[in-house]
Amino acid sequence: MPETGIRPRPTTWVTAPNLRMTVGADTLIYRDLGPSQGVPLILLTHLGATLDEWDPRFIDVLARDRRVIAVDLPGVGGSTGTVPGSVAEMAEAAEGFVAALGLRSIDLLGFSLGGFIAQQVALDDPRLVRRLVLSGTGPAGGEGIDRRTGGAYIYLDMLRAVLARTDAKEFLFFPRTPTGKAAAKEYLDRLEGRVMDRDEPISLTAFRRQIAAIRVWGRAAPQDLSRITAPTLIANGDHDRMVPSSLSADMQARIPDSTLVIYPDAGHGGVFQYVGDFAAAVLGHLDGGSPTP
Repeated sequence: MPETGIRPRPTTWVTAPNLRMTVGADTLIYRDLGPSQGVPLILLTHLGATLDEWDPRFIDVLARDRRVIAVDLPGVGGSTGTVPGSVAEMAEAAEGFVAALGLRSIDLLGFSLGGFIAQQVALDDPRLVRRLVLSGTGPAGGEGIDRRTGGAYIYLDMLRAVLARTDAKEFLFFPRTPTGKAAAKEYLDRLEGRVMDRDEPISLTAFRRQIAAIRVWGRAAPQDLSRITAPTLIANGDHDRMVPSSLSADMQARIPDSTLVIYPDAGHGGVFQYVGDFAAAVLGHLDGGSPTP
């Protein structure tokens, strides 16, 4: 059962406590903030990420007017259990979490690996997902996913980060231009804003299981994305080195009632490089508007 209490609901990411809920055999860690009314927005994050990788500035804008819930799926961060072996099983875990919260309708935002999972949830249960946001992600069988996000490619940038004594996301998410480097520093500085109750880092074993699942996703047969009925916002940078930007256009062509936003001179983390614009686009989409491509 979800945790309950009479304390006021948190309104900012850095003050939202870590909550725990038993789902099946696992105990999942999550954060829940913003107003309690309305359709909640569920957040699913990227490869290797825990709750602490979400941009506080982005979430705080969303949480002003709506309930926002972010979760570590099994085996990730402070959640117990083992990382599921496939994206389909990760989607089942996410669906179990939503059911345990007692929610029958959600908005769903997935970034990168989280976007793979979000597509699967929308296909599994179209009645559950009211509106969908897919950022920095691609479809099953998308060309390049298995070689980039699911291959040795990512380890090379991780090694570069170790040698440079910085976070790997500086290389993986942002272009190595003056603007990109400045955006990376601002983003990483924002991640350090949370001091209390930080999440547990992902283990190497969990990370490798995620990589294996991504490799399978990248080599899988394409899915029929025309079965996604939720209005969908798709966003990415124009030079994504992890999930090729061309796959965003591919999804937009295949998902009915979808809108594509591409941010210039940006990479995999373009949605955080343009965090104000992306937050406004997400809010407009969730409120029924159409962001300007």
